[in-house]
Amino acid sequence: MKKVLFASTALIATASVAAAEVKFSGYGRFGISYQEDNSKSYEVTFTNQNTGQTLTTASGATITGVTTTTTTGKATVSDTVEETILVSRFRLNIDGIAETDGGVRFEARVRLQADDTNDGEAGEAGLNGARFSVIYGGLRVDAGNIAGAFDNLANYYGNEPGLENFIGQYSGVDYSFAGYSSTGAGVNGVFFQYAVGDFAFGASYDQGADTWTAPGGVLTKTDGRDRWDISATYTFSNITAAIAYGQTEAAPGGEKETLTVLTLGGEWGDFSGTLFVADDDVSSDALNGTAYGLSAAYNLGAATTLTFAYGDGSADDDTQQYGIGAIYDLGGGASLRGGIGQSKAGDGDSKLRADFGAQFNF
Repeated sequence: MKKVLFASTALIATASVAAAEVKFSGYGRFGISYQEDNSKSYEVTFTNQNTGQTLTTASGATITGVTTTTTTGKATVSDTVEETILVSRFRLNIDGIAETDGGVRFEARVRLQADDTNDGEAGEAGLNGARFSVIYGGLRVDAGNIAGAFDNLANYYGNEPGLENFIGQYSGVDYSFAGYSSTGAGVNGVFFQYAVGDFAFGASYDQGADTWTAPGGVLTKTDGRDRWDISATYTFSNITAAIAYGQTEAAPGGEKETLTVLTLGGEWGDFSGTLFVADDDVSSDALNGTAYGLSAAYNLGAATTLTFAYGDGSADDDTQQYGIGAIYDLGGGASLRGGIGQSKAGDGDSKLRADFGAQFNF
């Protein structure tokens, strides 16, 4: 009797597993990177033996975010680090999938990711927030750690040169939209997309996190700011056009923030390219204006592809970036990648950045 019961239990468990699917995918990359005037911010705990004095550092590093000036406290310190460092990333996507008899597909994803810490040290791997999806025909609905309409917009990111994709045509955009978080909890929002033929429509919504402050010693809660965005995409022949608009609720005493983006992308034989134009209206006047950029990729043959990207903006403090890269396909999902480019914010000095390494997909 016990043997029959154990056999029945095992059969039921096997049937349950067979009705669903768990998939693993991702990539690894590692190499070397050069960043001119490289710096990093640290949160440090300090002991202030002269309470009430202004904090300084022996190295001249910048101190911000001091939480207390009593005998002990915490502060954020920005300091220079090595310009040439080892860089790496390991990413593993874990997808649980089930499909009903009627063809409705349910998915859930978490991601395990480990990155370098921008100062030559290795970072620890950790799981991010979960994303849940329901898919039926051309309809898709995501909930949880979502990528919003901008993050999903066709040709928003274009071609990004370098092993670390450190140059982007979108560099002049300063609006903060809902993006999928690989290492954090994410925004906990909802994304909707419907595709039919050559047309697709998307929309997303999330509520910002509540914040607590203590002005005058009175603990006060500020509600999160609602944020939504919509998009439309149309593909005709070898060209795809996409437009998106997003808005974030005004903060107390402030004004709402908005972003409008138009992208064009196309392929012509071995050449592909994208155009990018955006208008953002954010809380800082020095960041409001038009952002623009372009990117391109060209297949030279012999398994080699060249990439290029340029991004800038009309606002005083917008970030300008431009650079080139190359990819050499080794086969089997492995490739050698590298890039070199310049970046500067506003009227600041341009900083050189370059990297080279290997990437393998699995």
